[in-house]
Amino acid sequence: MIDSSAADSRKSLRIAIVTDAWRPQVNGVVRTLTETKRELELAGHTVEMVAPELFTTFPCPTYPEIRLSLAGAGSVGKILDRFAPDAVHIATEGPLGWAARKACLVRGLPFTTAYHTRFPEYVEARTKLPVGISYSVLRRFHAPASRVMVPTPTVKADLDKWGFKNVVLWTRGVDLEIFKPGPRDRLQTKPPIFVYVGRVAVEKNVEAFLALDLPGSKWVVGEGPAMASLKAKYPTVSYLGVLQQKELASVYAAADVFVFPSKTDTFGLVLLEAMACGTPVASFPVTGPLDVLGDVPADQSGGAMDDDLRAACLRALEIPRERARAHAMRYSWAECARQFADHLRPRNASGPTAAAAE
Repeated sequence: MIDSSAADSRKSLRIAIVTDAWRPQVNGVVRTLTETKRELELAGHTVEMVAPELFTTFPCPTYPEIRLSLAGAGSVGKILDRFAPDAVHIATEGPLGWAARKACLVRGLPFTTAYHTRFPEYVEARTKLPVGISYSVLRRFHAPASRVMVPTPTVKADLDKWGFKNVVLWTRGVDLEIFKPGPRDRLQTKPPIFVYVGRVAVEKNVEAFLALDLPGSKWVVGEGPAMASLKAKYPTVSYLGVLQQKELASVYAAADVFVFPSKTDTFGLVLLEAMACGTPVASFPVTGPLDVLGDVPADQSGGAMDDDLRAACLRALEIPRERARAHAMRYSWAECARQFADHLRPRNASGPTAAAAE
């Protein structure tokens, strides 16, 4: 029997993607949605992004660089009515996500959702709110979705444990034409060079990297609310702001090791980007790295994991750069978009009702 959802994904669809995270933000969610949109359009689908830029916004508390939308279900519903999508995907659990959820339920439109970020763990790191409370809210948000897309088997197991239903895998990719080995002279500091790339915030655990006693030099690339305090505490570290992809690739290529200290990420696209540039990675053995690095034998991996992050960094120095590149080449954005399309539920499928979901 042919899977009807897979068959539908081969048709040309009108797909509405609702997201609170979109350009000019630079993060893994935005990168994933940008590349997925591009691949979907190359496959002949029409994609409409419903993002904060379409509405009045306000700065996110504690993270003013992120703008949140004031749109309600009525405003989002008008966009969906005008676009008349074959499928709706709600990518984030922010204000736009909740508004889109309500708009779909009122109209009886089936929709899918995604779980990109370990939000309960982030909230606990910032406010000490128990993760169980946040998971309860998120479980309610995702409950009426026909499918909840997650990046790794580990995240799927986590959500299954917390009582989420209809959880399916949606992998990630890397642009191997942009992120590739290149000149190694971008960072002119003492070798070996250890680099962190990402949001500079407490939940990313950047200080666990900066506090390490390592040879050579350290770099931090990115922005975030913890940047000022880290610069003051670690003045010998070199800092760069947010970089565009080609500039970022040159930084990865110049580094000897990419250090990923986060314990709360669901995947970590930066792991793939660094390895695609030939740079081995070092991380804790936690969700994200376990799926990206631990899916191949240790002697074929492009990175090192250890509860002792310093030990992982030193082991990563011994990993051949060609091995790191080979590891990253197993991932593609085309496959990511294919999986996404297969998981969509077109509007002629039976969808949730407002009464059942609320």
